Amino acid sequence: MSLWTLILPGAGAVGLMMVVIWYLGVRHHDVSFVDRVWGLGFVLAMAGYCWQAGELDPRSGLTLACVALWGIRLSWYLHRRNSGQGEDPRYTAMRNKIGPSFVWKSFLRVNLLQATILLIVSTPLAVIAGGGGDAFPTVFDIIGFAVFALGLGFEVIGDAQLKTFKANPQNRGQVLRSGLWGLTRHPNYFGDSLLWWGFGIISLSCPGGYWTLVGPALMTFLLRRVSGVTLLEADLVRRKPGYAAYVAEVPPFWPRLLPRRSAKE
Repeated sequence: MSLWTLILPGAGAVGLMMVVIWYLGVRHHDVSFVDRVWGLGFVLAMAGYCWQAGELDPRSGLTLACVALWGIRLSWYLHRRNSGQGEDPRYTAMRNKIGPSFVWKSFLRVNLLQATILLIVSTPLAVIAGGGGDAFPTVFDIIGFAVFALGLGFEVIGDAQLKTFKANPQNRGQVLRSGLWGLTRHPNYFGDSLLWWGFGIISLSCPGGYWTLVGPALMTFLLRRVSGVTLLEADLVRRKPGYAAYVAEVPPFWPRLLPRRSAKE
């Protein structure tokens, strides 16, 4: 079965989901619904790939479970965090800039764009679902699932630490500098990137896995340079007085594992 045939059901499910989410965004005047289903989109895609492949082998079955664990947790976390907060300011700025035509242009610039990115990032999942390759587990499988677990841990712990910090009224307007947030300014983004490299490494056990590394590479680029760190920090520096000092002390993405040298050293 060709890769294009394999991805059709997953692509169709993701496309249908984006149409529904676009409609909800138009109806409720809130495009940021799309962010809450980002994780679920990968679950739908992987489920579609596995369904088209016809059977689950140990590698694809475990990968499907990992994708479901990550995707459902992420969507639930974002839903609980963002419910009642209104539209994300980034989308509101886009809406104000485009004007009345934003109703239909948002489908192209937000929903369709995210669906396309999702399918590109998920190419390692499609190759894994297709089966074949060396008997499970290979060295790539062991390393890949370990990297996934480390990335998921970074994301979950980082989110939990930030939630606890924000729950304390005394921290209002302050910047979290402890825990994982003392190693990198965005442990959740780093963890997200890392777990996708885990899936990419697992795909190396399958025929054609090498070229699918474009998926985690794209995810890392977007998180570091486009929609993640860069876009978010432009707003944080304006809103939080202490954030500029935090930027000067803690790396933006890749964790600093060794203590920082003082200026006197």
